[in-house]
Amino acid sequence: MFPPFSFFFKTQFFLIFPTFLDIGDDPDIVNVCSVVCRRLNELSKHNPLWKRLCYRHWLLKEADRAHSAFSWYGLFMHTFSDLGRYVDVYSSLKRHWDELTEFLQQRCPRIIASLKDGATEAELDAVESQIGLELPDDYRCSCRIHNGQKLVIPGLMGSMSLSNHYRSEVLLDVETAAGGVQTRPGMTHCLPLTFCFHTGLSQYLALRGEEGRARGELFYPCPNQRASDPSAIDMFITGSSFSSWFTSYVQNVVTGAFPILRDQIFRYVHENGCVATTDNITVSVSTSFLPELSSVHPPHYFYTYRIRIEMSPDASPSAACQLDSRYWKITTSDGNVEEVQGPGVVGKNWSASSGDDARKVHEYASCTTFSTPSEFMEGHYTFHRLVNKEEVFQVAIPRFHMECPPFRLSPFRRPPTKQVSVPRSDAPRPTGECPPFRPPRPNR
Repeated sequence: MFPPFSFFFKTQFFLIFPTFLDIGDDPDIVNVCSVVCRRLNELSKHNPLWKRLCYRHWLLKEADRAHSAFSWYGLFMHTFSDLGRYVDVYSSLKRHWDELTEFLQQRCPRIIASLKDGATEAELDAVESQIGLELPDDYRCSCRIHNGQKLVIPGLMGSMSLSNHYRSEVLLDVETAAGGVQTRPGMTHCLPLTFCFHTGLSQYLALRGEEGRARGELFYPCPNQRASDPSAIDMFITGSSFSSWFTSYVQNVVTGAFPILRDQIFRYVHENGCVATTDNITVSVSTSFLPELSSVHPPHYFYTYRIRIEMSPDASPSAACQLDSRYWKITTSDGNVEEVQGPGVVGKNWSASSGDDARKVHEYASCTTFSTPSEFMEGHYTFHRLVNKEEVFQVAIPRFHMECPPFRLSPFRRPPTKQVSVPRSDAPRPTGECPPFRPPRPNR
């Protein structure tokens, strides 16, 4: 016989009440309920409830509680006393940091070894006092987990390598970053998050909403070479907040969107569907934008692309072939079309064979510049069979797009004054570069 409804109501109501009101995942509301009545006060300390909250907000598991002397409620409050200001962002940032370090542990051990332990609240407060500015909570929270890197190469925030150009961005610790906070017009109150020893490139975090920037926005500075005012610095926007910037980067790394090459993270982006197979040969393409070699004024957008050509392992020995030439059709966003032909690829005539592992795959990187912020390329390679040089065929190169990040023009932008009559070849370049802070040289 079932108990009467009145019995169920008296004994079970307070257990299901939080569920109906959807308050069981909000620690603030749970604490408010604790002062309503004695029964809710008892339930507000209910261990299963705080176990769920401990995991949701702090990623704490049974093993963490077992090593402490606290109940789940006590463990939550103990952690909250230290990290409470980050309750809305900590779990997301900690989860992404954990995913990143686990992924890189075997693949990039030098990067993992360079990560610093987290900063304390007192250290972060001291930095804010030093620079006279408040740091965004999500950036502070990340520094609590890992306070950037040691000044080493390779950098955590990605590398890029061409025949005569190399970039690797270190994630700066907050103390070093504080030494580079900008005060000059055009970059006022911007803190460097990353730094490249080879190029001097940094990504900056806006600590205040001014000069056309929103607080918390991340960007690469881009001096306007056509303006007479050195404070006219355009911006390539890389993130609307530290959280979105960092979590997006981690996702690209751990999903394999950014390849790991020679113990480094390379920020090539592979466009979905950018693969083409002709007979037994597959061509895929990934691209990357180089802000340090680009500008908005004058419009000069620099890209590098990486191409992988692979012979199927199932191809017969008679399918062996050699690459003779390439053909490109290039279309810019303003509708201009250019066609380019040339021998080989980057000066090489690759031979493909299914039986030789070294000759099954060929990868190379090249670069190009455009005067428009977006464009696409497509084309084909011409091969001949090794067993019959008269047998010539074409292998399709899939269409791939190159787009620069969103950019914003400087509010200080002004055209050069008319009094300048110096010949163009001798005209001085505007000194719009951000004065870099100079950390110690990296350990190699």
